[in-house]
Amino acid sequence: MTAYVNDSWTLTRRTLLHWRNQPAQLALGLFFPVMILLMFAYLFGGAMSVPGGGDYREFLLPGMFVLTMAFGLESTFQAVTTDVGRGVTDRFRTMPISSAAVLTGRSVADMLYAAAGLAVLIACGLAVGWRWHDGPVDAVLAVGLLLLLRYSLLWFGIWLALVAGKPEMLMAVQILVWPLAFLSSIFAAPETMPDWLGIVAEWNPLSATAAATRELFGNPGQGGALWPAIAWPVLLLTVFVPLAVRRYRRLT
Repeated sequence: MTAYVNDSWTLTRRTLLHWRNQPAQLALGLFFPVMILLMFAYLFGGAMSVPGGGDYREFLLPGMFVLTMAFGLESTFQAVTTDVGRGVTDRFRTMPISSAAVLTGRSVADMLYAAAGLAVLIACGLAVGWRWHDGPVDAVLAVGLLLLLRYSLLWFGIWLALVAGKPEMLMAVQILVWPLAFLSSIFAAPETMPDWLGIVAEWNPLSATAAATRELFGNPGQGGALWPAIAWPVLLLTVFVPLAVRRYRRLT
Protein backbone atom coordinates (compact mmCIF):
# COMPACT_ATOMS: atom_id res chain seq x y z
CA MET A 1 0.00 0.00 0.00
CA THR A 2 2.88 2.38 0.78
CA ALA A 3 4.39 1.75 -2.65
CA TYR A 4 1.00 2.29 -4.28
CA VAL A 5 0.53 5.64 -2.52
CA ASN A 6 4.06 6.76 -3.39
CA ASP A 7 3.65 5.74 -7.04
CA SER A 8 0.29 7.51 -7.25
CA TRP A 9 1.73 10.71 -5.81
CA THR A 10 4.73 10.56 -8.17
CA LEU A 11 2.41 10.36 -11.18
CA THR A 12 0.20 13.10 -9.77
CA ARG A 13 3.25 15.31 -9.31
CA ARG A 14 4.22 14.62 -12.94
CA THR A 15 0.98 16.23 -14.10
CA LEU A 16 1.41 19.15 -11.70
CA LEU A 17 4.88 19.79 -13.15
CA HIS A 18 3.42 19.80 -16.65
CA TRP A 19 0.94 22.46 -15.57
CA ARG A 20 3.69 24.53 -13.97
CA ASN A 21 5.62 24.46 -17.23
CA GLN A 22 2.53 25.29 -19.31
CA PRO A 23 0.68 27.95 -17.29
CA ALA A 24 -1.05 29.47 -20.32
CA GLN A 25 -2.85 26.22 -21.13
CA LEU A 26 -3.84 25.83 -17.48
CA ALA A 27 -5.18 29.38 -17.26
CA LEU A 28 -7.18 28.97 -20.47
CA GLY A 29 -8.85 25.86 -19.13
CA LEU A 30 -9.71 27.56 -15.84
CA PHE A 31 -11.17 30.72 -17.35
CA PHE A 32 -13.07 29.26 -20.31
CA PRO A 33 -16.12 28.49 -18.09
CA VAL A 34 -15.92 32.05 -16.76
CA MET A 35 -16.28 33.37 -20.30
CA ILE A 36 -19.36 31.22 -20.87
CA LEU A 37 -20.81 32.34 -17.55
CA LEU A 38 -20.39 36.03 -18.39
CA MET A 39 -21.85 35.49 -21.85
CA PHE A 40 -25.02 33.82 -20.58
CA ALA A 41 -25.37 36.06 -17.53
CA TYR A 42 -25.07 39.38 -19.36
CA LEU A 43 -25.86 38.72 -23.03
CA PHE A 44 -28.76 36.28 -22.67
CA GLY A 45 -29.74 36.69 -19.03
CA GLY A 46 -32.05 39.64 -19.67
CA ALA A 47 -34.19 37.55 -22.01
CA MET A 48 -34.41 34.50 -19.71
CA SER A 49 -37.08 33.92 -17.10
CA VAL A 50 -37.12 31.47 -14.22
CA PRO A 51 -40.35 29.51 -13.62
CA GLY A 52 -41.74 30.62 -10.28
CA GLY A 53 -39.70 33.83 -10.36
CA GLY A 54 -36.22 34.66 -9.20
CA ASP A 55 -32.98 36.07 -10.53
CA TYR A 56 -31.67 34.21 -13.60
CA ARG A 57 -28.04 34.59 -12.52
CA GLU A 58 -28.76 32.69 -9.32
CA PHE A 59 -30.54 30.05 -11.39
CA LEU A 60 -27.61 29.89 -13.81
CA LEU A 61 -24.68 29.53 -11.42
CA PRO A 62 -25.41 26.02 -10.06
CA GLY A 63 -25.86 24.88 -13.66
CA MET A 64 -22.54 26.46 -14.62
CA PHE A 65 -20.82 24.63 -11.77
CA VAL A 66 -22.17 21.38 -13.20
CA LEU A 67 -21.10 22.37 -16.72
CA THR A 68 -17.54 22.98 -15.51
CA MET A 69 -17.45 19.48 -14.04
CA ALA A 70 -18.67 18.04 -17.36
CA PHE A 71 -16.14 19.99 -19.44
CA GLY A 72 -13.34 18.35 -17.44
CA LEU A 73 -14.06 15.16 -19.39
CA GLU A 74 -12.35 16.69 -22.42
CA SER A 75 -9.11 17.54 -20.59
CA THR A 76 -8.92 14.05 -19.09
CA PHE A 77 -9.47 12.46 -22.49
CA GLN A 78 -6.81 14.59 -24.15
CA ALA A 79 -4.19 13.94 -21.46
CA VAL A 80 -4.69 10.17 -21.41
CA THR A 81 -4.78 9.77 -25.20
CA THR A 82 -1.64 11.91 -25.53
CA ASP A 83 0.23 9.59 -23.16
CA VAL A 84 -1.03 6.55 -25.04
CA GLY A 85 -0.17 8.00 -28.44
CA ARG A 86 3.36 9.03 -27.45
CA GLY A 87 4.20 5.70 -25.87
CA VAL A 88 4.39 7.12 -22.33
CA THR A 89 1.73 4.69 -21.11
CA ASP A 90 3.71 1.77 -22.58
CA ARG A 91 6.77 2.90 -20.62
CA PHE A 92 4.71 3.04 -17.42
CA ARG A 93 3.49 -0.51 -18.08
CA THR A 94 7.09 -1.80 -18.23
CA MET A 95 7.95 -0.30 -14.85
CA PRO A 96 7.55 -2.14 -11.51
CA ILE A 97 4.59 0.01 -10.42
CA SER A 98 0.96 -0.76 -9.82
CA SER A 99 -1.26 -0.30 -12.86
CA ALA A 100 -3.87 1.19 -10.55
CA ALA A 101 -1.34 3.84 -9.47
CA VAL A 102 -1.08 5.18 -13.02
CA LEU A 103 -4.82 5.74 -13.24
CA THR A 104 -5.06 6.97 -9.65
CA GLY A 105 -2.33 9.56 -10.27
CA ARG A 106 -4.24 10.83 -13.28
CA SER A 107 -7.51 10.98 -11.34
CA VAL A 108 -6.01 12.82 -8.35
CA ALA A 109 -4.39 15.44 -10.59
CA ASP A 110 -7.63 15.98 -12.50
CA MET A 111 -9.60 16.33 -9.27
CA LEU A 112 -7.18 19.03 -8.11
CA TYR A 113 -7.72 20.77 -11.44
CA ALA A 114 -11.50 20.44 -11.08
CA ALA A 115 -11.41 21.88 -7.56
CA ALA A 116 -9.37 24.85 -8.78
CA GLY A 117 -11.77 25.46 -11.67
CA LEU A 118 -14.77 25.26 -9.36
CA ALA A 119 -13.16 27.72 -6.93
CA VAL A 120 -12.52 30.20 -9.77
CA LEU A 121 -16.12 29.93 -10.96
CA ILE A 122 -17.53 30.34 -7.45
CA ALA A 123 -15.46 33.51 -7.02
CA CYS A 124 -16.76 34.80 -10.36
CA GLY A 125 -20.32 33.95 -9.33
CA LEU A 126 -19.96 35.91 -6.12
CA ALA A 127 -18.66 38.83 -8.17
CA VAL A 128 -21.74 38.87 -10.44
CA GLY A 129 -24.18 38.70 -7.54
CA TRP A 130 -24.78 34.99 -6.93
CA ARG A 131 -25.15 33.86 -3.32
CA TRP A 132 -26.00 30.70 -1.41
CA HIS A 133 -28.82 31.16 1.09
CA ASP A 134 -29.14 27.99 3.17
CA GLY A 135 -26.01 28.03 5.29
CA PRO A 136 -22.45 26.77 4.94
CA VAL A 137 -23.22 23.10 5.63
CA ASP A 138 -25.60 22.81 2.67
CA ALA A 139 -23.16 24.77 0.51
CA VAL A 140 -20.31 22.38 1.33
CA LEU A 141 -22.60 19.43 0.60
CA ALA A 142 -23.45 20.96 -2.78
CA VAL A 143 -19.74 21.34 -3.59
CA GLY A 144 -19.26 17.71 -2.59
CA LEU A 145 -21.98 16.63 -5.04
CA LEU A 146 -20.29 18.61 -7.81
CA LEU A 147 -16.90 17.01 -7.15
CA LEU A 148 -18.53 13.56 -6.96
CA LEU A 149 -20.01 14.13 -10.41
CA ARG A 150 -16.61 15.23 -11.71
CA TYR A 151 -14.93 12.15 -10.26
CA SER A 152 -17.40 9.82 -11.96
CA LEU A 153 -17.08 11.61 -15.32
CA LEU A 154 -13.31 11.53 -14.90
CA TRP A 155 -13.26 7.72 -14.85
CA PHE A 156 -15.61 7.63 -17.82
CA GLY A 157 -13.12 9.90 -19.61
CA ILE A 158 -10.17 7.65 -18.71
CA TRP A 159 -11.96 4.58 -20.04
CA LEU A 160 -13.03 6.39 -23.19
CA ALA A 161 -9.48 7.62 -23.80
CA LEU A 162 -7.97 4.16 -23.35
CA VAL A 163 -10.49 2.76 -25.83
CA ALA A 164 -9.98 5.55 -28.38
CA GLY A 165 -6.20 5.81 -27.97
CA LYS A 166 -5.86 8.86 -30.24
CA PRO A 167 -5.90 12.57 -29.31
CA GLU A 168 -7.55 13.25 -32.69
CA MET A 169 -10.73 11.69 -31.31
CA LEU A 170 -11.19 14.70 -29.01
CA MET A 171 -13.62 16.24 -31.50
CA ALA A 172 -15.86 13.19 -31.17
CA VAL A 173 -15.85 13.63 -27.37
CA GLN A 174 -16.81 17.29 -27.72
CA ILE A 175 -19.69 16.26 -29.97
CA LEU A 176 -20.78 13.96 -27.15
CA VAL A 177 -20.29 16.40 -24.26
CA TRP A 178 -21.84 19.57 -25.67
CA PRO A 179 -25.27 18.14 -26.58
CA LEU A 180 -25.35 16.28 -23.25
CA ALA A 181 -24.59 19.53 -21.42
CA PHE A 182 -27.15 21.66 -23.25
CA LEU A 183 -29.88 19.00 -23.17
CA SER A 184 -30.26 19.49 -19.43
CA SER A 185 -31.52 22.00 -16.88
CA ILE A 186 -28.21 23.89 -16.80
CA PHE A 187 -29.35 26.93 -18.80
CA ALA A 188 -33.14 26.56 -18.88
CA ALA A 189 -35.78 24.85 -16.77
CA PRO A 190 -37.28 21.66 -18.27
CA GLU A 191 -40.77 23.17 -17.77
CA THR A 192 -40.04 25.66 -20.55
CA MET A 193 -39.20 22.90 -23.06
CA PRO A 194 -41.56 20.75 -25.16
CA ASP A 195 -42.96 17.91 -23.04
CA TRP A 196 -40.86 15.12 -24.55
CA LEU A 197 -37.69 17.21 -24.47
CA GLY A 198 -38.33 18.25 -20.88
CA ILE A 199 -38.56 14.60 -19.84
CA VAL A 200 -35.23 13.84 -21.53
CA ALA A 201 -33.62 16.85 -19.83
CA GLU A 202 -34.93 15.81 -16.41
CA TRP A 203 -33.36 12.34 -16.78
CA ASN A 204 -29.98 13.80 -17.70
CA PRO A 205 -27.40 13.04 -14.95
CA LEU A 206 -26.22 16.65 -15.16
CA SER A 207 -29.76 17.86 -14.46
CA ALA A 208 -29.91 15.72 -11.31
CA THR A 209 -26.83 17.41 -9.87
CA ALA A 210 -27.96 20.87 -11.03
CA ALA A 211 -31.36 20.45 -9.34
CA ALA A 212 -29.84 19.13 -6.12
CA THR A 213 -27.28 21.93 -5.89
CA ARG A 214 -29.94 24.59 -6.55
CA GLU A 215 -31.89 23.09 -3.67
CA LEU A 216 -28.86 23.09 -1.36
CA PHE A 217 -27.73 26.58 -2.33
CA GLY A 218 -31.29 27.92 -1.96
CA ASN A 219 -31.28 29.29 -5.51
CA PRO A 220 -34.41 29.71 -7.66
CA GLY A 221 -35.59 27.02 -10.05
CA GLN A 222 -36.94 23.54 -9.62
CA GLY A 223 -35.02 21.82 -6.85
CA GLY A 224 -34.42 18.12 -6.59
CA ALA A 225 -33.74 15.30 -4.17
CA LEU A 226 -30.19 14.36 -3.26
CA TRP A 227 -30.42 10.68 -4.13
CA PRO A 228 -30.42 11.03 -7.95
CA ALA A 229 -27.37 13.32 -7.72
CA ILE A 230 -25.62 10.60 -5.72
CA ALA A 231 -27.00 7.57 -7.58
CA TRP A 232 -25.88 8.67 -11.06
CA PRO A 233 -22.19 9.21 -10.15
CA VAL A 234 -22.08 6.00 -8.09
CA LEU A 235 -23.50 4.09 -11.06
CA LEU A 236 -20.92 5.61 -13.40
CA LEU A 237 -18.09 4.77 -11.00
CA THR A 238 -19.32 1.21 -10.54
CA VAL A 239 -19.32 0.68 -14.29
CA PHE A 240 -16.28 2.60 -15.54
CA VAL A 241 -13.62 2.18 -12.82
CA PRO A 242 -13.36 -1.59 -13.43
CA LEU A 243 -13.63 -1.08 -17.18
CA ALA A 244 -10.82 1.50 -17.17
CA VAL A 245 -8.47 -0.67 -15.08
CA ARG A 246 -9.25 -3.71 -17.23
CA ARG A 247 -8.67 -1.78 -20.44
CA TYR A 248 -5.35 -0.40 -19.15
CA ARG A 249 -4.09 -3.88 -18.30
CA ARG A 250 -5.03 -5.13 -21.76
CA LEU A 251 -3.36 -2.39 -23.76
CA THR A 252 -1.12 -3.70 -26.51
